[in-house]
Amino acid sequence: MGRAFEFRKARKMKRWSAMAKTFTRIGKDIVMAVKEGGPNPDSNARLRAVIQNAKAANMPKDNVERAIKKATDKDTANYKETLFEGYAPHGIAILVETATDNNNRTVANVRAAFNKCNGNMGTSGSVAFMFDHTCNFRINAEGKDIDLEELELELMDFEVEEVFHDEDGILIYGPFNQFGAIQSYLEENELEILSSGFERIPTTTTSLTEEQQADVEKLLEKLEDDDDVQNVYHSMA
Repeated sequence: MGRAFEFRKARKMKRWSAMAKTFTRIGKDIVMAVKEGGPNPDSNARLRAVIQNAKAANMPKDNVERAIKKATDKDTANYKETLFEGYAPHGIAILVETATDNNNRTVANVRAAFNKCNGNMGTSGSVAFMFDHTCNFRINAEGKDIDLEELELELMDFEVEEVFHDEDGILIYGPFNQFGAIQSYLEENELEILSSGFERIPTTTTSLTEEQQADVEKLLEKLEDDDDVQNVYHSMA
């Protein structure tokens, strides 16, 4: 198992534990997808992917349909995706992905979180280079005889880095810029996509004492509690 497997195992214990937070995040993803490519998932690959994620998160179908309808309203504000970078205590690199309809509010909230937790907000590019931007897909393996080695060979043209089983299916990790190509391949070969997304995996990690970890966790929790924050990544082991 490689780096993506270990990263996934560590994150899944904490990520989006609150159902309401998950639905809010997916709702924003729906708005951004519809504003970008229209409300028809058959012709909008990004929306198709978000709907798959909503289903995987057990988001009610009515909620999804309402979010799509709301997104088509011209009075519904679009969300701007912004990446913030900085350091937590003890030199831990932090990346914060946000989706906001009020950038001034989001900047102020993120900066306040760093300041209150003894961190430092950095400039663009200050820590992003420490993370690999990846895409991932989970496909359904139930009742299917899928040869992982053969699948990995088929996906080599898309620079896929890891293919492995977990308890919920088969996970595929590749470069961020290959998302569309991998999605098309899986759909054309009738491999059912259960969910998909993007992650930023640290190239190196730093081990801390329990007390130091608690300092970093305070900042992570404060950031993740903000409604504008979609994802928080860090380099803590």
